[in-house]
Amino acid sequence: MKRTAEHTRRAVHWLTTRWHDSLEEARQRPDRGDVSTTTVIIWVAAVTGAVVIAGTIAIVIAKYNGQLAGL
Repeated sequence: MKRTAEHTRRAVHWLTTRWHDSLEEARQRPDRGDVSTTTVIIWVAAVTGAVVIAGTIAIVIAKYNGQLAGL
């Protein structure tokens, strides 16, 4: 139990330090190249399109599975 507490304390300390370092860097360099809104919209559209295409293929395969078995 003592080792678990020590590992947890180290992990929390590491995460806290990293978080504070990130906040400090953000204060020093506010223009650090964040992803633009347009890029996020394009990625969401691409992923949505891929999911729709995969779903359509799955539906068609499920519908015609019996007929495709003889090929």
